[in-house]
Amino acid sequence: MKIALFGGSFDPVHREHMRLAAEAREELGLDRLFFIPSYRAPHKALGAIADGADRMELLLAACRGTFAEVSDIELQAGGTSYTYLTCRAFREKFVGAELYFLVGADMLGNFFKWREPEDILRNVILVACGRGEERVSGLHDRFRARFGKDFLELSFSGEEVSSTDLRVAIAFGNREEARRGLPPAVFETIEKKGLYRYSDIEGALGLLTESRRAHSERVARMACARARSLSIPEEKALAAAMLHDCGKYVRKTDPMLRNFRPPEGVPDPVLHQYTGAYLAEKVFGVTDEDILNAVRYHTSGREDMSALEKLIFLSDMLEEGRSFEGIAPLREAFWQDLDLCLYLSLKHQLAYLRAQDAPVYRLTQQAFDWLKAHTRFE
Repeated sequence: MKIALFGGSFDPVHREHMRLAAEAREELGLDRLFFIPSYRAPHKALGAIADGADRMELLLAACRGTFAEVSDIELQAGGTSYTYLTCRAFREKFVGAELYFLVGADMLGNFFKWREPEDILRNVILVACGRGEERVSGLHDRFRARFGKDFLELSFSGEEVSSTDLRVAIAFGNREEARRGLPPAVFETIEKKGLYRYSDIEGALGLLTESRRAHSERVARMACARARSLSIPEEKALAAAMLHDCGKYVRKTDPMLRNFRPPEGVPDPVLHQYTGAYLAEKVFGVTDEDILNAVRYHTSGREDMSALEKLIFLSDMLEEGRSFEGIAPLREAFWQDLDLCLYLSLKHQLAYLRAQDAPVYRLTQQAFDWLKAHTRFE
């Protein structure tokens, strides 16, 4: 009997997960395949966005009417989910079976750092597939040198579909993208249960123009894609991105701003960060000071910014819809070193403002001076 195991957060399970399962069945001649949602993946220390019961329900909906099955072994175990323990359990349960474990190109590259990789390979055959432009062929020599055996490579290469991007799309009410990326039954279940929605602050999106809402969604995608590597909860990054421009088109005479008093000396292009923070707190009920500050300083920056403040400032400046000379190296730095990216971005912003003979807000200058004094950058 040939059995494949497919582990992951599946938060949510999307169409490329299902395509990989179907292709693996065809190429490997599988008799059974188990999706195994993790309780908490080791590489995602902040946990999943949807809880285990919801992710299990989504997987069951996706697999209904297909050959695939769902195992709750890791959800039942609780704690951090380690693949080597799961593979041991399936080896003990299916003695004599040919066991495979499916991974994408991104996960295969990290396999060398997994807990007990040799133990995993004693119990299963690793099977990898490419994803988008990511390929696995170049890892064969390194894999053989380290483990004395090779992994199998599927001819199937999945398209770029990101669970993170789908969560952002759902939060922003982008139903068309969510529908394209999700199996129909999964989309319907998410809609019915209201998963991945931020109902308390959804009203902030209604204050935006269509183009500004699209900008905010791109900010959220960039921020959420980087958040986990900075140990920032995705929920905070997404909330700050949804709110960051909510004050941009609200007139100062609007009743929502009745008691709003801006700081002195704020240039007009910067004012909306303060009105946005006011609305986030007074109208949309946000109490998290870190989120409020990320909104409050997302245009100007300030001294000694928190990780979330830096993330939203830079995502707002560098999201994929932006285009200006010199943006490419700033985007590259964003994924490598956030402090370096912030330093270079502030330096670029100050130079641009001076070249345009535009006013330089004191907080922006202070943010740059603080970084220059407290980091290694020159």
